Formats: sequence, C-alpha cells, structure tokens
Amino acid sequence: MKITVTDQAGEVHELEGLEGWRVMEVIRDWGLNIKAECGGALSCATCHVYVDSDWLDTVGAPSDEEEDMLDSVGDVKSNSRLSCQILCSDDLDGLKLTLAPSASKDF
Repeated sequence: MKITVTDQAGEVHELEGLEGWRVMEVIRDWGLNIKAECGGALSCATCHVYVDSDWLDTVGAPSDEEEDMLDSVGDVKSNSRLSCQILCSDDLDGLKLTLAPSASKDF
C-alpha cells in the first residue's frame, strides 16, 4: 500500500507500507523526521500527524486515550491523529498525511 507523507519542510514522500503495520512504523523506517519515542505504546504524542481531509472518514476518529495524548501537544488540529494508532490496510491505500511540527526530532 502507498502512503503519501508531507514532512515538516513541505517535501512530499511516497512510502510503501505493509498490511498490519502501524503508519508510524512505516514513516520511521523510511527515515522521515518523526520522533516516535514510545514505539506505538500510546504513551506519548511524538508521532503526531495531520490526516488529509479526504481520508478522515476512512481513518476514523481517535480513541479517548489517543485524544488524551493529543491534548499534550500544542499544535493539535481537528484532523490530528497519532500515526501509531493507524494500521495499514487495503482501505488506506493512497493515504495522505502531514507530519506535525511536534513530531519533529528537533522539536
């Protein structure tokens, strides 16, 4: 499956993801600028992304726990998600998202 990611500098990357992987793992393994400190344990918000508006319904809403983590960063928007909570699937082939400034390794 393909994921299109715009990084914090505005550069667009087309990544190849694997079924069942967390989107965060794909972004991290392709070497983009994402901290992803907790490795997907839902104990930080360092994999914060903005989901493209065309994909919001398909990706779905965040859980209460995810919303609590998102509340810990200052750059949350209505389309914010933690990429560790989005699993790659055929339904998400072509997913478009943008890395949030707070996900940057330099933040």
